[in-house]
Amino acid sequence: MLKTALIIGSILFGIIVTFGTFNRKKESYDKQKVLSFIKENPDKAAITLIKNGKTVANCNSNRLQPLASTVKTIIAIEYAEQATNGTLNPDALVPLSELDMYYVKNTDGGAHPAWLTYAKKDITNNKISIRNIAKGMILFSSNANTEWLQHKLGLDNINKRMVSLGIKEHSKIYYLVSSVFVGKEEFPKLTGKALQKALKNIPQEAYVSVTETVHEKLLSDPSYKTDYGDLSMPIQKIWSDNLPASTTLEYANLMQKLNSKTYFNTDVQSLLDETMEGMMQSPGNQANLKHTGTKGGSTAFVLTKAFYATDKKGNTIELALFLNNLTPIEAQDLGAGLNDFLIGILFDDSFLYSVEDTLKSQ
Repeated sequence: MLKTALIIGSILFGIIVTFGTFNRKKESYDKQKVLSFIKENPDKAAITLIKNGKTVANCNSNRLQPLASTVKTIIAIEYAEQATNGTLNPDALVPLSELDMYYVKNTDGGAHPAWLTYAKKDITNNKISIRNIAKGMILFSSNANTEWLQHKLGLDNINKRMVSLGIKEHSKIYYLVSSVFVGKEEFPKLTGKALQKALKNIPQEAYVSVTETVHEKLLSDPSYKTDYGDLSMPIQKIWSDNLPASTTLEYANLMQKLNSKTYFNTDVQSLLDETMEGMMQSPGNQANLKHTGTKGGSTAFVLTKAFYATDKKGNTIELALFLNNLTPIEAQDLGAGLNDFLIGILFDDSFLYSVEDTLKSQ
């Protein structure tokens, strides 16, 4: 029953650029297989798990790893802060055409179209509120919504927000949709191994600068986004490796702030609950939990999850799990088992003890 109650994997994880499918028989991945993978692959896995203020698992917790769409949590916090201090009106209506400027087909796993279908009732005269745009960024992981919000909120403000949150181990946040086009923009005549070599040699500061150039072109030239350039799997791996990065310790601590309901002021917290806790729409989650929120991310090589919950008895859980350098099949299978893994942590004490025992020496 609990497996159908905790709805956390029903909406797309987030940024993912894939243009092929894997033809194979799908394996059944459960919580124990996910735990075993973390134990057996310390070079690929980092985890910080906290229950009732006690650290249960803390493996490779200070290692910087790509966040994929889990980074959108920071953007959501900046949105909530600006929406409550009067910088922006969360109920202001935005033409869907503005969001469409940043929608690039086949690069988000269908997240943006799925969100538009879900939010149909909230669209008036082809316009939708900023409030709903923020929800779509988190619940459906719409990359178009994300880039629009990054532009509206300001990248400088988003990056400064990390400082006010006390986050120290975190690379710079930049335009995520625009990053897909770095190869095309910087090296338009290169493909294959020549492009791979060139991209690997770009300093991070220059890489970020290119994303800003691309962002302006997406704003001014609707035809720009129709050509990705070379996005073969080796190029996607370089793109994935360059995504904003942080540590599981930083994000588990951030989940504690969200879970406490006391770190942010009342108005900010109310907006954060509305934005981050879409899972509480599920009757099953309402029956078992006081509140819960999450943001995950994935590429063909990365799987990340930041999660918090408080159950009806007042027990608290905060988790950050970052997996990197996965094979595409590993990413697919682990993603399929992650829901069961989180349910086990929340509701199965014997499994929680197993997690603590299995990872205690990592």
